[in-house]
Amino acid sequence: MLKISERGIQMPASPIRKLVPFAETAKKKGINVFHLNIGQPDIETPTEMLDAIKNSEIKVLEYSHSAGNESYRRKLVTYYKKVGINITPEEIIVTTGGSEAIMFGFFSCLNPGDEVIIPEPFYANYNSFAVAAGVIVKPVTSHIETGFSLPPIAEFEKLISSKTKAIVICSPNNPTGYLYSKNEMEELKNICIAHNLYLFSDEAYREFCYDGEHFSAMHLTEMDEHVILMDTISKRYSACGARLGAFVTKNKAVYNAAMKFAQARLSPPGLAQIMGEAAIDLPDSYFEKPKSEYLSRRNLLLKRLNAIPGVFCPNPGGAFYAIAKLPIDDCDKFCQWLLEKFSYKNQTIMLAPATGFYGTSGLGKNEVRIAYVLNLESINAAMDCLEKALEEYPGRV
Repeated sequence: MLKISERGIQMPASPIRKLVPFAETAKKKGINVFHLNIGQPDIETPTEMLDAIKNSEIKVLEYSHSAGNESYRRKLVTYYKKVGINITPEEIIVTTGGSEAIMFGFFSCLNPGDEVIIPEPFYANYNSFAVAAGVIVKPVTSHIETGFSLPPIAEFEKLISSKTKAIVICSPNNPTGYLYSKNEMEELKNICIAHNLYLFSDEAYREFCYDGEHFSAMHLTEMDEHVILMDTISKRYSACGARLGAFVTKNKAVYNAAMKFAQARLSPPGLAQIMGEAAIDLPDSYFEKPKSEYLSRRNLLLKRLNAIPGVFCPNPGGAFYAIAKLPIDDCDKFCQWLLEKFSYKNQTIMLAPATGFYGTSGLGKNEVRIAYVLNLESINAAMDCLEKALEEYPGRV
């Protein structure tokens, strides 16, 4: 009998997407499902990006350079300069989404059996990329009571061994929305230098900071050899389907290694790079409207959640996610129950169970991640559903 690989067996299913069949069944019954489970913005993709493809005069859609078109990389340099990051086109590899940037980083810097420390809860696919690379994730727990702030450095120190090679962060954070402060970033710098660790920094939500300024890992001094920046246009310009990201580092050895992986997959998406160039030409004022919209949504969501008896949600400083603590026995059961057995005014909600964002077994059982990617009217209706659901749920505690 043919068998699949151990890697295939160990690869975790997406906690965000595993409930899709239940949502589809609910929709077939005529129930309207409010999708708060996935970070798919409803903000329209800028017309300038779409028009750039429509107006292109391409006769043959050729491979680009494996690092990405030079014209796009030069434009990325101007984008990063605006946010205080000084790099050259030769320090950028354009990737197929932020996902490929993460994989290039893991493949280039880490060996099978190496360990990485990640504050939990964390973006679930870090687990998937770690499995693909044969890397072991060591979670260090942040807590909802502190708003998911950076865990004490002493907790990182406890996990460091001869196998530890990197720390992975995401700021503003997915799934918590937490925005790391300059002081917290400096603490991470000190531990990386002291133990000679890489610092992988996922900065996909840089533009959406509400309570403070974004401080990039690339702003840290004396860290040029340590920092690997992982980026994407997916959320920045509401262009998730473009699959266009960036791998950025000043470490030449790491860059050269990543280039070999980039060459192996030939080139990043060609049409998406045309869109990416057009995006960088957008005025700085472009972000004012979506940022204001997300802020309004966040404030409404927080107000509604914390007004429900037994619910607690800390204030997320950025991105468009929040983790809420609910008076329930099991978030996986609750999220499935919402889709299978509950409706209010012929409506229900789809949430992401928080257990899928923790590396430590047993954590997050009474928490859910909520993506506030719907308009204010829909968020209000969704919160009406949640409040009613918590009254009816048989596993309420």
